[in-house]
This record gives sequence, structure tokens and C-alpha cells, in this order.
Amino acid sequence: MQHNWQHKISHHAQLGGIETAVLDNGPGRGNRVAWVNTGAGLRFKVVIDRAMDIAEAFHDRHSLAWLSCTGHARPAPAPAGGLSWLHTFGGGLLTTCGLSHVGGPESDEYGERGLHGAISNTAAELVSVIQPNPAAGALDMQLTGIVRETRALGVNLEMKRTISARLGVPVIRVHDEVVNRGNTPAPHMLMYHMNFGWPLADEGSQLLWDGDWQPRDEASKMIFREGGSFKTCPPPMAEHAGTGEAAAYIDIKGGADGWCAAGLHNPRLQLAAVVRFKKSQLPWFVNWQHWGPGEYVTGLEPCTNPPIGQAGARKQGTLIMLQPGESREYELELEVLQGKESIKKIFHDA
Repeated sequence: MQHNWQHKISHHAQLGGIETAVLDNGPGRGNRVAWVNTGAGLRFKVVIDRAMDIAEAFHDRHSLAWLSCTGHARPAPAPAGGLSWLHTFGGGLLTTCGLSHVGGPESDEYGERGLHGAISNTAAELVSVIQPNPAAGALDMQLTGIVRETRALGVNLEMKRTISARLGVPVIRVHDEVVNRGNTPAPHMLMYHMNFGWPLADEGSQLLWDGDWQPRDEASKMIFREGGSFKTCPPPMAEHAGTGEAAAYIDIKGGADGWCAAGLHNPRLQLAAVVRFKKSQLPWFVNWQHWGPGEYVTGLEPCTNPPIGQAGARKQGTLIMLQPGESREYELELEVLQGKESIKKIFHDA
């Protein structure tokens, strides 16, 4: 960030920072939120009472995220099974899925589990808010909170989440540490459900990822087929009205440094969002596409497993079991890029 503001401001909020608030109207009434302004065009809303997930996100005048018709309602812990998760799925830039189950509803000898787990309907305990202090040369800001998936005499998983940004840099960083605070081994699955909407996602926008892929199911083969144009956003599709959708499971390629990159590029706007994550932490990636009229969205979703549920992961022998006291760490970054040259530095086919 250029320091031409020195000796010209009396409060850091003239440049950016974090503003906490409580919503007072609509289905989200009572939710604690935090608006984070990077001072570099990127600003976003953290919903503290929804696992510190991220709802709206903007770069300059352009919205980046898809918001569902439910909005970010107050947390509503879901029943053990079924699709009730969808009643409060607000979309947003980030919805966390897990911590012990990612996938559709299922039931087996280990219990009953609803769609994508309960963590996104769980309020965080806010631990700290650190503001930037540009006068002292401290440009970083961060929020830290703790979210728990727990019940008496059962699973006790804790996620410590830190969301950070830096004045003058259009980047969001998420650092999560998940630890088993219980006294028995606990299953663990995690997916970062990142949802992009108009105008970033638009007809002709390009999905940018590389790796071997397979369609999730027969319905997904309508879009994800060899020789198909599944990396180009289409016009709204009548076939995707209601529950119509497609998804691919991708063994995404990592770089020499161990980091993977995936993104969405709108060539008309010369605007792109790039998601980065470590292959060693999140070995799988899902591209979800739902081009319904009035519900136009694509998801870029790094994950520990494809969303096949505990049962599918157990069958594959890939289900993570955290021993008491054992922890896993995850790092995720989202950067907004502008201009053809900066985008090509990351994705040569953009």
C-alpha cells in the first residue's frame, strides 16, 4: 500500500479495518457480523453466528458471491438427518461443511447425518478482533473465533478459525485448526463451499482449474462430459430449475510449492477470483454448477474428501479419524485479480 496517507488521517477506518455489528431485521436478526474492508476494493461480511462464514463480498462495485433466497438467517441447528440444511443455506462467499460429515443425508450403524453437517449452523465464540494500526506500520487485521461441533457423551470437535486481511491487498486468508477435544476417536470431514455469482459468474465467464475429473453422477454428465464446454459459464438453464445441478470431483493439480489454484474469470470485466489451498491439507476439489433461472451459481470447493459422506469415505478407507487431542490445520486464500496481465500470471489459459 502506498503510504501517501501518512500524517493525513486520524482513524484507521479511513483506510479500512473491521466493523462489528448485530443485524436487527429479517431472518438474520440477532446475527453478529463483522464487515472487513481491505482498502483495496475488496470488502466482505463475516457472519460470526454462522461459523464465521463469509456472506456478501464485493470488489469495487462488483459482487463476487452468490446469495441464496434464504439470506444468512440465524443459526438453526439441523435435525440429525434430512435436507433441512437447505432451509438456512444462504450461499455467500464461504459456507463451511463438516466437521464430521460432508455429503448427502445418510444413516448407518454409526448414526444419522444430515446434508453437509451442522457446523455452518453453529455460532462462534469470538476470541479476538485485531484492527490495523497504520500509524505504527501495522497493516494487518484479523478475527479469531472458536466453533464447536459437540454433544454430551459424543463427538467433541473444535474449530479455531482466523480470518485475516491486510490493508492495501485484495486477499482474504482463512486459517482453521480442527482438534478432537473428546475422549474417543472422531470422524472428520471438511469442505469449503465457496459460491460465486453474478456479475463475476456470467455467460462466458471461465472456470480455471486443472486436474483429472469425474462427473458426480449420471445427471452431471449432461455438463461434465469429454469435449464439453463445462469450463465456460452458460446462460441460465431451465434444466437447472429447482434441484437441477451438476458437479465434478477433481483430483486437482498442485504446484511445486504444494499449493493448488482454482478460479473464475470474467473476461468482459477483466476480473477474477482465485482460490488457493494446500494439496496436502485439502487433496480434493469439487466444481458445483447450478445455472437455474434466478439461482445462477457455481461453487469452487476444496475438501478433505469428495462429498460422499462418512459412509462413502469409510467404504473407500479415506475417512479421517482424529484421535483424542489430535488436530488438523487448513489454510485457504482468496485473491481478487484485475487486468489481463495479472490474471495470466496465475492462469496461462485465461
